Amino acid sequence: MEYREIKNLGISPSMLGFGCMRFPQRLDGTIDETEAEKMIHKAIAEGVTYFDTAYPYHNGESEKFVGKVLKKYPRSSFYLATKMPVWKINSKEDAEEVLKEQMERLQVEYLDFYLLHALNKERWDKIIEMDILSLCEEWKAQGKIRYLGFSFHDEYAVFEEILSSRKWDFCQIQYNYMDREEQAGDRGYVLAERLEIPMIVMEPIKGGLLGVLPEDLTAILQKVNPNASTASWALRWVGTHKNVKIILSGMSNYQQVMDNLETFAKFQPISKEEEQLIEQVADTIKKRMKNGCTGCEYCMPCPFGVDIPRNFSIWNELAMYGNKERAQQRYQMTAQEKRADQCKQCGKCETVCPQGLQIRKDLKQAAAEMKEFCKE
Repeated sequence: MEYREIKNLGISPSMLGFGCMRFPQRLDGTIDETEAEKMIHKAIAEGVTYFDTAYPYHNGESEKFVGKVLKKYPRSSFYLATKMPVWKINSKEDAEEVLKEQMERLQVEYLDFYLLHALNKERWDKIIEMDILSLCEEWKAQGKIRYLGFSFHDEYAVFEEILSSRKWDFCQIQYNYMDREEQAGDRGYVLAERLEIPMIVMEPIKGGLLGVLPEDLTAILQKVNPNASTASWALRWVGTHKNVKIILSGMSNYQQVMDNLETFAKFQPISKEEEQLIEQVADTIKKRMKNGCTGCEYCMPCPFGVDIPRNFSIWNELAMYGNKERAQQRYQMTAQEKRADQCKQCGKCETVCPQGLQIRKDLKQAAAEMKEFCKE
């Protein structure tokens, strides 16, 4: 297992972090504890020392399950990360109660990494207004948490504001070879490196999309290494960035665990030749995008209830990555009244779209294609 030193913290956790948001599930939606525990035990046996969970994962059951399994190991043998559900917090007292609940769920007396969960501008302002940071510093002094950071989902300018506001122990962003200009992106990585704030990366495989690519794109990567999984290419691209200390992977089955363990057993950075192939794959994926919807939601609300950004997201994602099963699931989970075929062609959305998209025309095309696709 590869380990990376985090100099400012004086520790060297495993480069592969076990993300505890996507455990295998039973038919009723609960965690398949037998299989998930087997996966955790295998990961630990092969040297994984970092486990990342959060208050809402698996409807609140992830923390309980992780705590139960890790209780079987010496507390000093692993690093445990969880997150403050900022959206639930309306006072310092709320924060105290949530932390107490989380430590009880996890059956620990301290947390190694504690994150302010999914910060955006609104939540950051809320944190400042309630003076939650001073409370977190009290927890550090009391030994309840060891390291304080945040996970992030917003635009770069907000990331810059948050990251530059104080000397964080670490930060966590979504980063992969397709999301270089999304959220914090490349600029966020450079900023964290300049400020000497170590980085943890989530969504390195973009929620699984970069783990199963269309055959023609997979063939491009296999030119160099025919035996490597497409997921390993995505993980290695992220890990080639030296300030990335931990890469989280939300593993859903035993095979994914084994594949990731192989990738990190003796980590190999991406070569220049491999980087060119990844850029070729990324460029090809981008060219397959149906339209340039950015999800800004200026077009919302639609007078007739259509969820315009969601429909375009599904439509674009299917065209770009070819993941039919995922597209079908997302479309079927979209309420009938919010689907593209409910567009009444009023045109209100087009008057406010910053991208100047032909939304009515595109919704009509998306509706036709998704209807045909879902028949398959």
